[in-house]
Parts: sequence; C-alpha cells; structure tokens
Amino acid sequence: MRPSLDLRRLVRTELPADVYAMCGVAFCVALGFGVVAPAIPLFATEFGVDATAAGAVVSAFALMRLLSGLGAGRLVDWMGERSSLVLGLVVVAVSSLLAGLSQSYTQLIVLRGIGGVGSAVFGVAAVSIVLHVATQRNRGQAMSIYRSGFLLGGIVGPAAGGAALGISLRAPFFLYAGTLALSAAVALLFLGRPSGAAPDVEPPVEGADSGTAAVPTVEESAVDAGPGLRELLHTIEYQVALVTNLAVGLAVFGLRAAVVPLLFVHALHTSDSFVAWAFLASALVQTALMLPAGKWSDSAGRRPALLTGAFVSAAGMALLAVSGSVWLAMMGMAVFGAGGAFLGSVPAALVGDVAGKRSGTVVAVFNMASDAGAVVGPVLAGFLVDHGSFGAAFGLGAVVVAVAGVLGLRLPAGLPQSRVSRAADSG
Repeated sequence: MRPSLDLRRLVRTELPADVYAMCGVAFCVALGFGVVAPAIPLFATEFGVDATAAGAVVSAFALMRLLSGLGAGRLVDWMGERSSLVLGLVVVAVSSLLAGLSQSYTQLIVLRGIGGVGSAVFGVAAVSIVLHVATQRNRGQAMSIYRSGFLLGGIVGPAAGGAALGISLRAPFFLYAGTLALSAAVALLFLGRPSGAAPDVEPPVEGADSGTAAVPTVEESAVDAGPGLRELLHTIEYQVALVTNLAVGLAVFGLRAAVVPLLFVHALHTSDSFVAWAFLASALVQTALMLPAGKWSDSAGRRPALLTGAFVSAAGMALLAVSGSVWLAMMGMAVFGAGGAFLGSVPAALVGDVAGKRSGTVVAVFNMASDAGAVVGPVLAGFLVDHGSFGAAFGLGAVVVAVAGVLGLRLPAGLPQSRVSRAADSG
C-alpha cells in the first residue's frame, strides 16, 4: 500500500494524481517567492549598501541556481526525484529562514546563494516528476497544470507580500520559509514513492471508469534510463527545447521583468501601482490559456503549438517595442501572456518526448538554458535601454523568441511521438 494520499480520489481526471500534487507544490513555492521578492533588495539596503549591491543579492540566487544546475541533475539521478524534491525545498526554506535573521550583508548574500542551490535541485526534480508520470498523450497538459500552479501563486503572492512588508522587512523571509515547508509537506503527503515512472505508451486498463483512468504514478513502473545528454543534443526536439527555454528566460524572466516596470513608469509616466496591473493582466491571460495550450500541443502536435507560442510572444514584444501609449503597452503585455501560455509547457513536453526516465542531467541542462537567459537578460536589457531605447530592448526580445519559432519549423509534424514508439518504428 502506498504511504501517501491519492489525489485521484479528489480530482477525477485522466492525468496522474502526481501532476496535481506538483501543481500544489508549485503554487506554494510561487506564493512564497511573490511574498519575498519585493523585500530582498529593500532588506539588503538596511545594511548600508548601495543599489548595485542590493541587486547582487537578487542575482546571487539566480547565479547559484545556474552554476549548480548540472550537480543538481546528477543528485536527482542518484537520490531519486521525490527525495531530491523535498531536499531542495528544505534547503531553500532553511536558508530563507536564516536570511531573515541575517545580521550582515555578507550573511544575507551567502544565504541567498545557498537558496539558489536548493532551488536548482527542486527545479530539476519537479520537472522530472511531471514529465515522467505523464505520457506523450497528455504531457503537454501535465506541464500546463504544473506551470499554472506557479502562475496562480505568482498572482496571489505579491498581495500577501505587501501585507508582510507592513509588519517588517524580515517577515517576508519567514513567511517564504513557511510556504516552502508547506510545499515539502504537500510533496510528502501526495506524491508516490519514486521507484519508477509512467511508460511512454499507456495500455488500456479494464474496469477503469472514464473519470478515474488508471494512470501509473511516479512509483508504479520502472523503465530504462534512456538516451544520454550527448545523444539528445543531436535531436531536433531537444535543440528546440533548449533554444526556446533560453528565449523564455531572456524575454520573460529577463527583459520583461527588468524593463517593463521602467517602460510604464519612466516612458509612459504611469504610477508604480499600474505596473502591477500590467503584470496581472499578462498573468491572467496566460493562466486562462495555459491548459488549452497544453491540450492543443497533445492533440495537434508540438510544432504548431510551439510556433504559435513563439510568434505570438514575439508579436507581444514588438507591441511593447513600439508602444507610445499605456493601452498599447497593456495590449502588448496581454499578447505576450497569450504566447507565454504555449511556451510555458511545450518546450518541457518536448524534453519528455525524447528523454529517458532517469534524466536528471537532461532536465538540468534544459532548466539551465532558462536560468542563463534570466541572468543575462536584465543586464543586456539595461544596457540597451541606457545606450539605445526601450524599443531596442523589446525588439531584441522579439527577435530572440522569433528565432526559437523559426527553429521550431524543423520539428516533425503530427502528434508527439515517444522515444519508445520511434524505436519500434525504426525496428
């Protein structure tokens, strides 16, 4: 008997119960991050440092997440996904709790760096779990539901963060540690033991009703390790996934996060609060379209879904590049959110289509592509704004995302085909 609760009793769906558990984990993580993110630079300045040093505290987390990515992948392969997931969450939780107790700038930046290492482990384990319990028939939907947890948490988090900041600058760190502990509890309660993964081809199960199809969970079947990283680097699916994730990191986590607030406040002369409304509008559009986008990638194929995401996102960035009014910029944010609904699930689904079941390093490199874009994006965007214009920064983002779409034209047409199916066809 599995020592965990079964979410299939609560949610009648053909998707594995572990997908919904991971959605809950993602929601708690994003909720806490939304709480602590505004407090980090403000708390750093309490130690008498300038804005650059305060920004370095933010960068330390992302940089250590990037640098520890490969090690995190190997750890996940060695420890297993579920154990690594909980370990990563605990590391981030403890480091955040201690960061809130920091008595110096050095302590704060070191602890945030340690949190980045834990986040790398969590990120690889989380994506691996979702990809492995799903199949090519529902992998896009599974990733959409997982990503939706992050989006919903990101919407709720900033509001709770504002309330926590009203208490003290240390309070958001403690609240973040609490939400991470809750995430670990959700994983322990609802995830199955990680001794296997779902097969690439699901056989029908006699006696299963239409609402609770018996889909294997993370512990229910063991399969081969699959191709290695070097082999996957030669596949068009993995190449497209890496380039697209790099573009997402640069455009979404880099350009949009760093430049959009400056565009609205400095160029369009809106209030600071209006920036939050712009991000909320984009997040709501992305959340509403996330699950339909994932379903479409499963039913129509990865190529049309990725092309839609890339070129719609590029159009949104282009609107931001030429925006001369608040409402045109708001339209650009909404369009960019629509494209992000596709780019939030399809690249990871491509990785799942070609990777094996012990693929921590493969997922780690995939995550590192996004992390690299997130590290480089803000610096590059700031340079373009300082020495060029807002249009140049957003124009670069549009080009980068469009390049991912052009590369996506090389993807095979038709429904996603698993590695197992391709091997059978070739045999």
